[in-house]
Amino acid sequence: MLTYLLNHKLITSQQFGILSKFSTCTQLLDCLNDWTLSIHNRHDADIIYFDFAKGFDSVSHTKLVHKLQAYGITGILLKLLSHFLSNRFQRVVLPNGVSTSHTVTSGVPQGSVLASVLFLIFVNDIVDVFDDSNVCMKLFADIKLYLEIQSNSDHNELQDAINKVYDWSITWQLRLATDNCPHCHTSLSPRPQPSDYFASDFKLPIVSTARDSGVLMDSLLTFRDHIKSVVSRGHLRAMQIWRCFYVKILIS
Repeated sequence: MLTYLLNHKLITSQQFGILSKFSTCTQLLDCLNDWTLSIHNRHDADIIYFDFAKGFDSVSHTKLVHKLQAYGITGILLKLLSHFLSNRFQRVVLPNGVSTSHTVTSGVPQGSVLASVLFLIFVNDIVDVFDDSNVCMKLFADIKLYLEIQSNSDHNELQDAINKVYDWSITWQLRLATDNCPHCHTSLSPRPQPSDYFASDFKLPIVSTARDSGVLMDSLLTFRDHIKSVVSRGHLRAMQIWRCFYVKILIS
């Protein structure tokens, strides 16, 4: 199925998840190149990180099947995928009893390659809302938007892009965890206060350091916080290993 989507160029080029020759590393290098060029041009760059609230568990089965049909997946394969998603039940098992079973109407079963492919298909069309925009979007399990800021109109354009992402999430019932969607401003020039951005009525939190694809990115692109974090974890592991050894001191 993934081969079919790739051969027909149905997967957006902004998707870096579970695809051959693409990874978190290639996405980070691509983004870092753009941000570095912005700084080199003596401009700022605003980055918005979006996180879906329980994304894999929130995918609507009926809407996912609708998207599969839109991508040309029909016949036996579509029926197989529909059966893979439907007639699933869940319950809670405790030492003193078991809850009643409830039908699972959303979510892709995790722990399989197919689940990741289905999630990729579900979020793939979000890039279509940016056909006439200068805003850059990168996809993995989450979404990242950024834009080189040269004037106030660029702030408005990025805010408009945020509104489109929010509207898409409402339409497709994939809720954003707005309290976990930070805004990072990269710049080498001093600036009193970065511009505010909103998702609906919620003001996105401004951070000086954000975790991006497993790497701590700061507003100056120095990697200082990431290096400190790696050194700290390495020191902790070294001390844990050291405690496993018994040292006997002989006094002559």
